[in-house]
Amino acid sequence: MKLIVTGGAGFIGSAFIRYMLARFSDCKVVNLDSLTYAGNLENLKSVQGNPNYSFVRGDITNLGDVEAVLSGGADGLVNFAAESHVDRSIVDASQSVRTNVLGTQVLLEISRQTKIKRFIQVSTDEVYGSLEKGRFTENSPLSPNSPYAASKTAADMLVRAYHRTYGMDVITTRCCNNYGPFQFPEKFVPLVIINAMGERSIPIYGDGFHTRDWIHVEDHCSAIAAILAEGVSGETYNIGANQEEKNLDLAYSILQILERPRSLVEFVRDRPGHDRRYAVDATRLRCEVGWKPCIPLMEGLRDTVEWYTAHQSWVNDVKSGEYRGYYKKMYEEREETLDRLENRRSE
Repeated sequence: MKLIVTGGAGFIGSAFIRYMLARFSDCKVVNLDSLTYAGNLENLKSVQGNPNYSFVRGDITNLGDVEAVLSGGADGLVNFAAESHVDRSIVDASQSVRTNVLGTQVLLEISRQTKIKRFIQVSTDEVYGSLEKGRFTENSPLSPNSPYAASKTAADMLVRAYHRTYGMDVITTRCCNNYGPFQFPEKFVPLVIINAMGERSIPIYGDGFHTRDWIHVEDHCSAIAAILAEGVSGETYNIGANQEEKNLDLAYSILQILERPRSLVEFVRDRPGHDRRYAVDATRLRCEVGWKPCIPLMEGLRDTVEWYTAHQSWVNDVKSGEYRGYYKKMYEEREETLDRLENRRSE
């Protein structure tokens, strides 16, 4: 089996590559990644000597890059490549649109031409918007509330159109919030862990009662592997773990694991259009494909905290140089954007 994985140097993409190579001896993986700020080949150090793994640096919006990798065909393409930071999309939506929409269309078109057997679009539960009660099903209306979520929604619609128009074998997955080793520090769980380890303040948006369903990245990878093998063409599958937690409570749990005081929590200005709650119903995936998550949240959190504690050099590398500069610049721009929005509302 030959797989092309786009965005394979990122958090979830690299986890999926490690997962597949560890479990399927006949699996050959080609990783196409442009190595933006969140792409890190250190995430794949354990497989760099594996003869079944190869890396190609390239941009999914570039026809030449994509054609070069897809020209030999493949049994499947799994598209993880995305600009996924909501705050960054609020500051400047153009990169999210370029990568997430145009990039997906380029991948779809070249996959169609080169007859890639199955195309998996890795999407997000954020395309559904926010809800107070119940859970989103795959038939729930799409109602994105951030530029990032809107760009992923547009990509999902392109995937659907390529199935209906050209008969391509495509599947879309929409997963809840991931956590685990190798996650870039801009995301909530590693940010809390790293700041708590250094006894620095932990920023919590608004009142901290924004609620998410949390899944360990390895459970997400097992779900995608199952969908790749058993999923029905043209379908969408929600991936969830039924492990909802408020952001504030999750931060407190991490502080307890690290034996740090709750006083490190600092409430900060809320994100514009911040969705209050996400929750997906993964019944279709469990019944039709036979998948279920295996890692309880508190167990997974403890393992994740232990990983970051044991891999200080990885953390230091990621937070140094261009990464540190990007991270600082992004939050400065976010604050400037929020100031402008507030000034416009007060005028």
